[in-house]
Amino acid sequence: MKNIVYEDNQILVVFKPAGIATQTSRIGQQDMVSELKNYLAGKDKNNREPYLGLVHRLDQPVSGLLVFAKTKSAAASLSHQIDNGQMRKYYYAIVLGRPKEQTDVLVDYLYKDGRTNKSFVVEKSFPEAKKASLEYRSMKTLVALEDNVEATLLEIKLLTGRHHQIRVQLSNAGMPILGDGKYGSIDSKDFSSKACRGLALCAHRLCFRHPVTGKELTFERDPEDEIYEAFL
Repeated sequence: MKNIVYEDNQILVVFKPAGIATQTSRIGQQDMVSELKNYLAGKDKNNREPYLGLVHRLDQPVSGLLVFAKTKSAAASLSHQIDNGQMRKYYYAIVLGRPKEQTDVLVDYLYKDGRTNKSFVVEKSFPEAKKASLEYRSMKTLVALEDNVEATLLEIKLLTGRHHQIRVQLSNAGMPILGDGKYGSIDSKDFSSKACRGLALCAHRLCFRHPVTGKELTFERDPEDEIYEAFL
């Protein structure tokens, strides 16, 4: 399977392309869990039902690295690392504009509206509000001369894991991600229609401890979208 980055008897690390769901209940829709289960079933000569532990997700329009567990004990270990902040996730995002700060930490409170499948920045006291934090550093700003528009590549370290967190927080900070039709501004949507095909957000680096050996593992993968080529 071409998207597999690493595999042993405990874990599978894969690169999820943009547009494919991590997991879905929709009949006939492609998703990573189904693909990986089919891959593992094809390797088992005894035709046993393969175990695949889903421990974290990426939104459908987001590309990037995911780790899956091949045993229940590995799933428990990886889930524990996520709960305790020991699994570190880094993203590339291309945003409209130039950040005021070279590096910064964004802290907000988010509310997820299940009816619209959107999250909103709210006051801390808002019912069901959850704290969301991320750290970013500005890597490179380019100017599209024809449109006189600046765009910046950010590297983001996710400190919490909330629904649509990076997209909501960056948009709220005045840095909407290019290609984001849900949280983008009028200007970012206008420029995105000319500059990129999809959401410019990619989980490019993933760090965690192996669930059995305890060895620190780091996996990296450059984004596949052409828009990143000028920045990287």
